[in-house]
Amino acid sequence: MPEPAAEVEKPPRRPMSLQLKAGLLITGSIVLLGLLAPWIAPHPWDTISMRTRFLPPNATYWFGTDEYGRDVLSRLLMGARLSIAMGVSATIVSLAIGVPMGLAAGYFRGWIDEVLMRLADVLMAVPPIMLGLLVLAVTPPALWKTALAVGFVYIPLIARLARSVTLTLANEEFIQAAKARAESTSYILFREILPNAWPPLLVEASLRVTYAILLGSALSFLGLGAQPPSSDWGLMISEARSFIDRAPWIALAPGIAMCVLVIGINLLGDGARERLDPRLKARIGKR
Repeated sequence: MPEPAAEVEKPPRRPMSLQLKAGLLITGSIVLLGLLAPWIAPHPWDTISMRTRFLPPNATYWFGTDEYGRDVLSRLLMGARLSIAMGVSATIVSLAIGVPMGLAAGYFRGWIDEVLMRLADVLMAVPPIMLGLLVLAVTPPALWKTALAVGFVYIPLIARLARSVTLTLANEEFIQAAKARAESTSYILFREILPNAWPPLLVEASLRVTYAILLGSALSFLGLGAQPPSSDWGLMISEARSFIDRAPWIALAPGIAMCVLVIGINLLGDGARERLDPRLKARIGKR
């Protein structure tokens, strides 16, 4: 009788690192709170009450109230939606433009690579906050314009990473096979190279979200992003400057929330990089 075929053993699944678990927990919790904010906020976030101005944290207002008597916790929860949406939107803008730009530069090389990368170098030479100010200074401030401006700032970084990955993949055998089959350039770029370039791009995108949130909050702090009565975290800190000695909780709450969110996304990005890049995993294991 023929012997039964030996079962192929599947490689064991690697457990998630502590960094990745912590990042998922922190980031997921804040995203969930932001999504549920309209239903779980203890008080209306935009209701003004002069009788409850500058109340310190208490049993009714857990994070206190601001100069207009508005509940800081409710505004914080609603502001989470704005800050996260702005950071994610800005990152999508930078990916949508930077990835095709980097793919073209790395694949075609030559004068196309030189033109695109020199343009990226020019944009990278300008500090991000200054570049954002230049983009927003010519139009009236609005949150969606801030997202576009912040996304524009980080296009060169995404483009350079996409170019680097494309240069590495362009000489692989499966790319040569696609060329031998006379596949179109768009097919090679978006059906062969791009699927293999996503892991490092996704990790970089997760880190770009943190920078986008911080830069967007900075622009709102300067009055070029979200406008009153919005509950954007950067705007909340800006409005609390005049009362920092009298009611420090108004500025501390969004400041701490922003720090926790940035730490969570950074842990998530570092954990994802370690999990998606086996070479990094090996280097860490040798230490």
